Amino acid sequence: MKFVDEFRDPGLAKKLLNRIKDLTPDRGINLMEVCGTHTVAIFKHGIKELLPERVNLLSGPGCPVCVTPMETIDRAIALAGLPGIIFTTFGDMMKVPGSSFSLEEAKAQGADVRIVYSSLDVLEIAKGNPKKKIIFFGIGFETTSPSIACTLLKAKKERIKNFFLLPAHKLIPPAMKAILKDKEVNLAGFISPGHVSTIIGSRPYEFISKEFGTPCVISGFEPLDVLQSIYMLLLQIREERPRVEIQYRRCVKPEGNIKAQEELYEVFEVSDSPWRGLGIIPNSGLRLRKEFSSFDAERVFDIQIESGPEPEGCLCGEILRGIRIPVECSLFVKKCTPENPVGPCMVSSEGTCATYYKYHGRKGYERG
Repeated sequence: MKFVDEFRDPGLAKKLLNRIKDLTPDRGINLMEVCGTHTVAIFKHGIKELLPERVNLLSGPGCPVCVTPMETIDRAIALAGLPGIIFTTFGDMMKVPGSSFSLEEAKAQGADVRIVYSSLDVLEIAKGNPKKKIIFFGIGFETTSPSIACTLLKAKKERIKNFFLLPAHKLIPPAMKAILKDKEVNLAGFISPGHVSTIIGSRPYEFISKEFGTPCVISGFEPLDVLQSIYMLLLQIREERPRVEIQYRRCVKPEGNIKAQEELYEVFEVSDSPWRGLGIIPNSGLRLRKEFSSFDAERVFDIQIESGPEPEGCLCGEILRGIRIPVECSLFVKKCTPENPVGPCMVSSEGTCATYYKYHGRKGYERG
């Protein structure tokens, strides 16, 4: 790739759209983009408006901030409030509401909560504050989890004793399986996440076509990437030959990034994990191995929390499953905005509600 313009060529986009139109079946079909970055790209470039009406794009659970359950947020806030703690997190977790308040509000009340841009930054904070205990809120999918694994390996090697991790990592393929098993979701195909797939490759998605007969295409993030992926999905549907294909070949290999996978599973092991809106999904999370238990904030800091219910009227859970859209929520725009979010889908830049708000504002966007 030399220039971004190569993937935004209007002439090529028009040709792809004509091919998509020719392949569009007579019935309406739902395609789900799993990744929040895809959702942003689709709205930013007006792809929904360009597609035939019978091709409907649904947003899935591809925002790690959004799928982090209330109980985990409450645990993070409780840990941040302990004496002698410096609590560190990526910036998009600051405004996510817990049962009572957010990390941002905890900071305003006196907790030492700091935004970091890399987990390695946390090690520097730990070295600079040897009398404090430093906790990092580890969220993210397979894209960011390997870098956090590298941080823990570095901390262990350098014998940094005051660094701890609150793990809340998620794995995407099991969530896709949960969605396919959901009787309320009727999907004809998946636009699979490019970033995650650079790490895991294409093979972990093979169950989608083999077990469920559903087409799957791993897509890049430029408008021509997305359009070509939709074309590839429609071609699979027309041929009635569901399979896993890689559109994003400039970055994704079938085997993925072997080195990243090795380091990831040297530190973590697969576990069941709770997802907002989807419940507990088997083998969908990562927990620290016993060899790294001394870094595990959940084990080291024995705290009891009482988590409250989801905010009344918030449809974030249903939106993450692809069965509702933001404009169907009575809180959208009226009570829930990026400045004053009620649910996490309005917090993260990758959240579906935040994306709808940014690109359509009060008008929203009607279902295709």
